[in-house]
Amino acid sequence: MPQNDFYTKVRAGLAALLRQWRALGQADLDQLALILAETARVAKLGTPEATPSGEELARWSNDSEGHMPLWAPRTAVFLLNQMPARPAPQSEEEACAWAYCWLKNRTFDSCDAALNALPAHLKAPLEAPLQAAWRDQQGLRLI
Repeated sequence: MPQNDFYTKVRAGLAALLRQWRALGQADLDQLALILAETARVAKLGTPEATPSGEELARWSNDSEGHMPLWAPRTAVFLLNQMPARPAPQSEEEACAWAYCWLKNRTFDSCDAALNALPAHLKAPLEAPLQAAWRDQQGLRLI
């Protein structure tokens, strides 16, 4: 996967992560936005200046340019990985964003270590995107 394609796909896939979090979350948009922001703070995945409204979360979920704060999709990946429903990326773009956030959320010594740390159901769908994310990270080009 060429690096420029990876960058573009990550940006496009960030909103898909938030849409999946919204679809699987069992609360209204304001509550989901609160859960996302509080989890980001507690898990140290970002420091939201303010808790977003449900309206902001909805706007970010439809932003195909990826202009939302990065803590939001990073936190969505953190939460999605813990769901018993075993959600997985639903598109190539979402898989690239998921892999990117996975590397941003934790420190790994190698791409194999990052792949092995994934939940079992995500290893196959994220293998190629994770390799591209790793190459991008090693080139210090992660967004």
